[in-house]
Amino acid sequence: MKTKLIAPSLLSADFGNLQRDIEMLNISQADWLHIDVMDGRFVPNISFGFPVMKTIQQHAKKFVDVHLMIVEPEKYVEEFINHGADLVSVHYEACTHLHRTINLIQSKGAKAGVVLNPSTPALMLEDIIKEVDLVLLMSVNPGFGGQKFIENTYKKIAETKDMILSNNSTALIEVDGGVNLDNAAKLFEAGADVLVAGNAVFGSEDPARTIELLKI
Repeated sequence: MKTKLIAPSLLSADFGNLQRDIEMLNISQADWLHIDVMDGRFVPNISFGFPVMKTIQQHAKKFVDVHLMIVEPEKYVEEFINHGADLVSVHYEACTHLHRTINLIQSKGAKAGVVLNPSTPALMLEDIIKEVDLVLLMSVNPGFGGQKFIENTYKKIAETKDMILSNNSTALIEVDGGVNLDNAAKLFEAGADVLVAGNAVFGSEDPARTIELLKI
């Protein structure tokens, strides 16, 4: 059966009621919790760090998917894993020694993902695709929520899927940015395995129901 995982992004949660929102996700059909970490350098925005990760670790009962939008991620991956990350994804564009960073993440007991910005071709992953557990394709330019989906993502999913299959890789494909009820089914059909949804979930009147609908 084809994988259809939904990973609501806590960047869009109500930070005044973070425990409440995490507990809602715990009992929903959400599969993963997606954590966007920004440093104000790799992307023009700053999000949360270890104090918020500690709160997430205390309350989350599902797989924790951490997306590092930061420079020099290798300096921080171990601490994020110590704070409950089950998967840590780092940007191809931010890693001078990507293979070493992927191996570091896996050596600390977490799954490792590599992220591509919209303008970075999928073919850049050819030498690492057999090593990673996940490829995260950005379908907006990283740094802010609520951006418009980039249509070329469908082609990029297909190219990534072909690369995975031709290299006998087991990597999953995750898509992040502009995911909603209008395009979720098409993204899964194109070959995505995991969809990150922020505003689509937390901006809806019934987030748990929206998660259900995204999986259909």
